[in-house]
Amino acid sequence: MALVKYCGRGAAIFVFAASVASVDLAVAADQKFDTRLTAVAFDGAMRASVQGDGHAAAILSGKRLLVTGDFMELPSDATSAHIFVGLGIGIPGDRIFDLTVSGARGGTISGSFVLNSKQLTALRSGHFYVQISSQKAPDGNLWGWLMPEHPIAAPDEPLPGQGFLPQLDVPGNWTQK
Repeated sequence: MALVKYCGRGAAIFVFAASVASVDLAVAADQKFDTRLTAVAFDGAMRASVQGDGHAAAILSGKRLLVTGDFMELPSDATSAHIFVGLGIGIPGDRIFDLTVSGARGGTISGSFVLNSKQLTALRSGHFYVQISSQKAPDGNLWGWLMPEHPIAAPDEPLPGQGFLPQLDVPGNWTQK
């Protein structure tokens, strides 16, 4: 090794240790997820009761997930917010965590949770979603699936590539490159 001859044995060990430490830091880096919270009306009769807009972001640090978000323009007061896990992106599922809601027709959501290995896999596969319920829509007013942080295009602005709904749980997808 030229490095050992030039710098000496102690310097070579330091360089090796520093390179290992930088790999550990890259592995331990926080992962960011986000989603737009939008209204999901199941039928025409629900359209007046299910309205509004919002955003949620999540940071995964090790096994701890920190979720924050905001919402506005609900047609009735928010009553609860939760994280659910579905069988896939866009597929409703089971409630797994309760979020704190502050505000009425507009406000914030927040929560912090420790995930198990199955939940970590589900989050990274796009199976976690945030749901805010309201008085007029107790089964969900605003919904959004947590995806790896990504650009959000303006209305009528096309996105290159797969667009806004990557299939994280399909082998060979963009996250496995």
